[in-house]
Amino acid sequence: MGVRLADLWRKPELNPINKKARSIPVLNPIDLHGRVFFFSWMGFMLTFWAWYTFPPLLTVTIKTDLGLTSEQVANSNIVSLVATLFVRFIAGPLCDLYGPRKVFGGLILLGAIPIGLAPLVKSANGLYVIRLFIGILGGAFVPCQVWCTGWFDKNVVGTANALAGGWGNAGGGITYFIMPAVYDSLVHHFGHSASEAWRITFVVPLICLIFCGVSLLALCEDTPTGNWHDRHQYIEDLIAGSSGSCADKIVTVPGSIGDRGTITPTGADSDVEKKPRTSDAVTPAASTLTLDEATAAAVRSEVVAAPTLQAALPVIFSLNSLFHVATYACSFGGELAINSILGAYYLKNFPHLGQTRASNFAAIFGFLNFVTRPLGGVVGDLVYRLTGGNLWWKKGWIHVCGFLTGALLVVIGVTDPHNLGVMLALVTVMAIFHEAGNGANFALIPHVHPHANGLLSGITGAGGNLGGVIFAIIFRFMDGGKNYAKGFWVSGILHLALNLLVCWIPPIPRGQIGGR
Repeated sequence: MGVRLADLWRKPELNPINKKARSIPVLNPIDLHGRVFFFSWMGFMLTFWAWYTFPPLLTVTIKTDLGLTSEQVANSNIVSLVATLFVRFIAGPLCDLYGPRKVFGGLILLGAIPIGLAPLVKSANGLYVIRLFIGILGGAFVPCQVWCTGWFDKNVVGTANALAGGWGNAGGGITYFIMPAVYDSLVHHFGHSASEAWRITFVVPLICLIFCGVSLLALCEDTPTGNWHDRHQYIEDLIAGSSGSCADKIVTVPGSIGDRGTITPTGADSDVEKKPRTSDAVTPAASTLTLDEATAAAVRSEVVAAPTLQAALPVIFSLNSLFHVATYACSFGGELAINSILGAYYLKNFPHLGQTRASNFAAIFGFLNFVTRPLGGVVGDLVYRLTGGNLWWKKGWIHVCGFLTGALLVVIGVTDPHNLGVMLALVTVMAIFHEAGNGANFALIPHVHPHANGLLSGITGAGGNLGGVIFAIIFRFMDGGKNYAKGFWVSGILHLALNLLVCWIPPIPRGQIGGR
């Protein structure tokens, strides 16, 4: 099945086994799958924006108003990532237990509370506490990705995850535009003092978060097949309702749950619809599906299981999970740290820009996520289809992004550009591969441990924040948090080393049933 323009708005074709969409109705929020996709990226965009409400005004305005040192500003950047690391780690199992929709909506509404309390900050300690709790919002990434994985089929799941994650990450760019713009308007047009104005700006993300969280819970469903707690029963009823014996009958299902050859008569790519092998086989339009034993096993293996310690430990400590933790710690973790300091870096090298213009240039890094992170997922899905489902190519794409990112970070750090055009060009090219690496990771994750998708997504997301903390600490201790260029090249070397360290790990566990 090729990509068609009409897929952007028409009702998608569904996999008849799991009811997941085989295209992404980006422009159709009326359709149930399109609605879930809309709230996935919109919810994450708003939480990412709110998570980074402080940095655009922290370099000058808030720093001056609260009497902060550069070290205290850097400390607050680290603190903001600590809570997110913890929340992402527990959000994964919570998604497997209660479903990603409830976890997503709950995190949005819970994170709105510290956003509403942010105007009350009066000191460095108060800043640490409020940024710690605002970090709850960063955990929304995990249910965003788990939710998308549950609604979109293997042929497009990488693209769906990358679009939702990329457009959500763009909230890091939006905040660098909106917060200074609202602040400037309050000061220059409404006559508020600087201290009053930065506090009032938090009302805007507060309103958006509350509206989005309530709407997400009220207008969307848990899964394409119904309530979260009924997901196992739906599959068992489907298998039990298969006509005839599972041992000798198969079904022609385009885009099967695992894209496994046992589901189609020839074992060829299931994107191409084929005629049934026997008169007993049924078409996707029929009301009864006939599954062979291997297919039934694959279907069962890909239904998310409720988390238990015994089942979780092999997932947490598998080499495949380690791979995603390491590479996502580089890609997303590095992005988080750079988002926190990029405005200050522009202002240091180009002081004539001032706070607002430096923030606007820094915003480009975040805004590129509209294209770059989706690019990572699209390329991952493309190589998957072109290579007949060879997951080594998806994994290889992650390393391409990682190695090029590391090399470009070293170049930026060593040259420390003081020409604005050169600086913009290098940061932009670096961002393409840096942010594409995020999408590339979550194009592969749905294939790995599919029965524990929430757990693996949470572990990986937490790894991203752990990387963010590590890279933020690197920037913090480079000459008292002021030598941003040195932080760049040290971070680049760490990117190269970690990608080299895990490049030999296979894409999925050997012998795994399902996920292919």
